[in-house]
Amino acid sequence: MKRAIFNRPGERLAIEDRPVPDPGPGEVLIKVERCGICGSDLKMTDPAGPVHFAEGSAPGHEYAGTIAAIGKGVEGWKTGDRVTAFPVGGCGHCAACDALDPYGCNTCTYLMGGFSEYTVAQAALVNRLPANLTFEDGALVEPLACGAQSIRLAGVGPQSRVLVLGAGATGLAATFWAARNGCTSLAVAATSDRRKAIAETMGARHFLHAGSDLSDHAAEVLGGAPDVVIECVGSAGIIGTGVEIVAPRGTIVSSGMCFDPDTLPTGLATMKQVRIQFSMAYLMEDFRRAIAALDAGHLEPRAMVTETIALSALPNMLETLRSDKSRCRVMVSPV
Repeated sequence: MKRAIFNRPGERLAIEDRPVPDPGPGEVLIKVERCGICGSDLKMTDPAGPVHFAEGSAPGHEYAGTIAAIGKGVEGWKTGDRVTAFPVGGCGHCAACDALDPYGCNTCTYLMGGFSEYTVAQAALVNRLPANLTFEDGALVEPLACGAQSIRLAGVGPQSRVLVLGAGATGLAATFWAARNGCTSLAVAATSDRRKAIAETMGARHFLHAGSDLSDHAAEVLGGAPDVVIECVGSAGIIGTGVEIVAPRGTIVSSGMCFDPDTLPTGLATMKQVRIQFSMAYLMEDFRRAIAALDAGHLEPRAMVTETIALSALPNMLETLRSDKSRCRVMVSPV
């Protein structure tokens, strides 16, 4: 089978011939039909970045496909079932795994492999893809679940005043869930307006330019300083921007995943009694909620998909996306 491999920083992903993996006990083999390119794929393959994928690893974590084989002890699944899955696995017997929260497991393992013709997943973390949804919908579930967690952690409701910083897929997903939670005082801020139409499709009532006067503009359109700021940029200094903008006793949820060292205006944060919550991935409830929303006909997230490419085009596309920000979510078709 063909599989994208990260060999070392400074080298493009290589498309290599690898044996089709055998599913182990409690695992299923998935024939991948679609896999989205995430911003973390760019960051963790960037030679200038401080954190990289393990050498020899197979990236790709936003995928959907069909079950091709079933490992020992797996029940409830059959070959041909259409699925999407967590791209990680846990020990299977700790409290976090019992709660279907492998990211909380001390031995959490990144399985990934979505940029491949086949990959394996833990059967307990596989979810059925409803028949009326496409494989591209299935590949959107993972980023949508990330946005669902950030909004859940912030406690966003109909009365919240919410500012989303960043209009990438993570920010757009957070916007979608804030709107689904009934929030109408909802603004998205970005450095350009290229995603304005998509943000509005996802539920944003206002789209702001992320300039020096952002704090005043946000308060003006939201009817007061935002009590929730969702940080989805992932660059140094942006949490500090959130501290400056958020209302006293407000909440900042950071899901932008900045790997660079950062500083915070801690004095201001203390005086405002700001709550800062970091968000990594999601719980099973977020994953299932994303599937249910799409299945119920809330298909606005499809607007994020701007292009589908072959697996062979992935290495060049990753390099293109480092400078070309016109695309939103690029899908890879390994078939």
